[in-house]
Amino acid sequence: MRRLGAPVSDDTILRHLNRRVAARVAKTPVRVAGIDDWSWRKGSTYGTIVVNLERREVVDVLPDRSAAATANWLKERPEVEIVSRDRCGLFARAAREGAPQARQVADRFHILQNLRQAIERQLSRAGRSAGRPLVATANSEDENGASYFCSPRGQQQVAEHRHLVRHAHRRSRHYAFDHIRDLHKDGMTVREIAQRTGFHWRSIAKWVRLTVPAERNAIAPKPSSPNYFQDYLRRRWEAGCTRGRHLFDEIKRRGYTGSFSNLERLLAKWRGATPIVSPPTAVIPAAQAVDPTTGWLISPIVAAALCIKPRASLTLGQAAKIEALKSASAEFVVMRQLAMRFRGLLRSKSAAKLEAWLDDAHQSGLYAMQCFVRTLRLDIDAVRNALTESWSNGHTEGQINRLKVLKRAMYGRASAELLRARMLPAPQPLEHTV
Repeated sequence: MRRLGAPVSDDTILRHLNRRVAARVAKTPVRVAGIDDWSWRKGSTYGTIVVNLERREVVDVLPDRSAAATANWLKERPEVEIVSRDRCGLFARAAREGAPQARQVADRFHILQNLRQAIERQLSRAGRSAGRPLVATANSEDENGASYFCSPRGQQQVAEHRHLVRHAHRRSRHYAFDHIRDLHKDGMTVREIAQRTGFHWRSIAKWVRLTVPAERNAIAPKPSSPNYFQDYLRRRWEAGCTRGRHLFDEIKRRGYTGSFSNLERLLAKWRGATPIVSPPTAVIPAAQAVDPTTGWLISPIVAAALCIKPRASLTLGQAAKIEALKSASAEFVVMRQLAMRFRGLLRSKSAAKLEAWLDDAHQSGLYAMQCFVRTLRLDIDAVRNALTESWSNGHTEGQINRLKVLKRAMYGRASAELLRARMLPAPQPLEHTV
């Protein structure tokens, strides 16, 4: 500061900045609040940002992400009438507890993203190729006798979905392995196979030395997995304690951070549940779509992104992929029709046809679409408001990008208070009196 000619120290400037920002936060009225989370460290530590969507400026930055902290912030501001948020249940609960008078508005972009993820989940049941070339189909005997354990609580659809996705991944990997082995037997080099198939040459060099695909190593269990406490659970099980809730409470006291459903999947095998044998038609997928320009299989990620994209926005190559997907999968045809109708609902500014769409999507018989409908019904008021209200969390996402720039510019050395002070607009130029 001395080089700039300022007669104050840097600590004094920061102290005045934090003091003035705290006073501004306390007296700033907010009618329409946009709430979202931001990460101090992605996957580990998160905070919360609140934006005044009417004035398009940040109102507050909270150092943690919790329903209690957000609810307390809203309780101090009874003037809040609208809360715009993503589909996070934590912020939904915070808005219900802290601002029961406010209307919650789900962000339309996140609703559409949830639909894309549901479509991708449904398409993953047929194949898990990630942009790999077409491989020859093989009739494996183990496909017809595939079985999986179902929880006694009747979660048959969930167990069947997980089984089909897992089996599709394994099947795609075996097909790719056999295809690469056949090309190598025909005299092609590793580099030529890599150019033709799209796999990395290191993986191909490893696979051509094997006779069967190597099993992937399981990661070491963490406290979020019930396998981390498997020895303790086995002892308690043999001692006669077979109630899932009792075991869940016991391992929670020992440091378990996972969910009850994860524990139930482990206990279902120990209960001696009868394996449900899936019929051949439930496992053998329909013909997978092939990109007509490259000859590669179209991955579920690409297919899901194209499924929700309107025809007017498609390039010629994307339109060709859409036609290939329609020819190969009847499920894709149904999901694209539903997706286009849903996009029309989001643009219509009317919720009159929402219930009819939810009924049609649930009656489609597609597992992932039924799950999507169930989650929408749990948040139906916010979804209806998303169709009728003009507010969205777009500006909140933009402020999060600004926050990321400031956070990285400070190299992680600044506190949450300083980050908050830099994000909020200063009320007036700082003055120093001697």
